[in-house]
Amino acid sequence: MYLGEAIHKGVAYPGEHAEIIDQRTWDKAHAVMAEPAHRRGASTRAQVPALLKNLIHGPNGRPMSPSHTRRRGRMYRYYVTREALADGYDTCAVTSVPAADVEGAVLDHVQKLLAAPELVARTWTAAKREGEAEITEREVTVLLADFATVWNELFPAEQARIVQLLVERVDLQADALEVRVRAEGLVSLVGELRQQGERKAA
Repeated sequence: MYLGEAIHKGVAYPGEHAEIIDQRTWDKAHAVMAEPAHRRGASTRAQVPALLKNLIHGPNGRPMSPSHTRRRGRMYRYYVTREALADGYDTCAVTSVPAADVEGAVLDHVQKLLAAPELVARTWTAAKREGEAEITEREVTVLLADFATVWNELFPAEQARIVQLLVERVDLQADALEVRVRAEGLVSLVGELRQQGERKAA
């Protein structure tokens, strides 16, 4: 259909409708889709601005800054405590963490939260309070569960947008990571998912 073709018994024939995209764009899109989602995410995440910028805080509660270094042509990204930058790396217990590791942990945490029953209940309550009176708890549960199943298929830029929408703050300790979620962000996400569903049904 996208190429202006019709399929009959697995064979493509010229269709009566105009193509939507050209063959080159089609081939390029399918080459991207053929790559496993986790590898695609790893290779493109470095091109996305720091996922946790302005969200991640060190053990003393102060924000950590994104940083990077290059070795042998490869870029390595980090989040660094302000003390380490200002006073030296030997002045604090936690100085820096690999960006990919901490971002991966936060992404996993967000994905699990989307299916947590207590968070679904909180989101439903907040949605009703914000004027979505007709939405049911079951609808919220289904919307978030469906979204959680496709999470790993999202491009890193879309995951980053969702994290900025949902995450209020990330606190890093020497042996723990705490993620605080915005209830209003979940309500916004549910609203987006609901609108998408309505558009598909129309």
